[in-house]
Amino acid sequence: MTPKIIFSGDTSLNVVFDDQIDPAINNQVLAVAHQVQDWRLPGLVDIVPAYRVLTLIFDPLVTDGPALKERVAGLVANLDEAGETYVGRHFEIPVRYDTSRGLDLEEVAEHAGLSVQEVINLHTEARYRVYMLGFLPGFAYLGGLNPKLYTPRRSSPRLAVPAGSVGIAGKQTGFYPVTSPGGWQIVGQTPLALYDQATASAPFSAGDEITFKTISEDEFEALDGQPAVDYFAQATE
Repeated sequence: MTPKIIFSGDTSLNVVFDDQIDPAINNQVLAVAHQVQDWRLPGLVDIVPAYRVLTLIFDPLVTDGPALKERVAGLVANLDEAGETYVGRHFEIPVRYDTSRGLDLEEVAEHAGLSVQEVINLHTEARYRVYMLGFLPGFAYLGGLNPKLYTPRRSSPRLAVPAGSVGIAGKQTGFYPVTSPGGWQIVGQTPLALYDQATASAPFSAGDEITFKTISEDEFEALDGQPAVDYFAQATE
């Protein structure tokens, strides 16, 4: 399918790829995003990659929208079918999996017809791709969940999901970087501070990869509140 290039308003342009969650399609999204970024166009405010859509936000008083669309169309027409293979960074996130922090761990196990330990094993065995950031600052939508763990969202969302909670929703898994309402099924919690509100930044980007490792309650307490950027920096030293 040839990507569609459409305006989504007076200040944004969408490049729309096939309607599915697929690493090859996401590679194409990232390939276009990186090349547009390299253009360093005046008036280009933001570049927002998602699962299958790239959104370019621009200042119409500085950037000519139709000219931008034409230039992006030329780029997409010459894009390799597989896109670039983006080699992202790898992050291993410590998680406490138990029923006090994994608020829905038993429910997920029951839905899957597995034991709690089998759910933990499957969740920590996989290597997940960050397809996009959204919903909340630093909220990473992760693909690569084992199909045995596919679980619908909660029928009744919580008003306050604790920061660091790791959840499952349908075919996706992810984590809540800050306390917020949410309807994902919570299977564990990381002690790391995943989003730095002072700098409005998170260590993850689309194309990165994440694995989870299980930790004890004592290890959770020892790491509680540590900034993720500091933890990952120490892990690579």
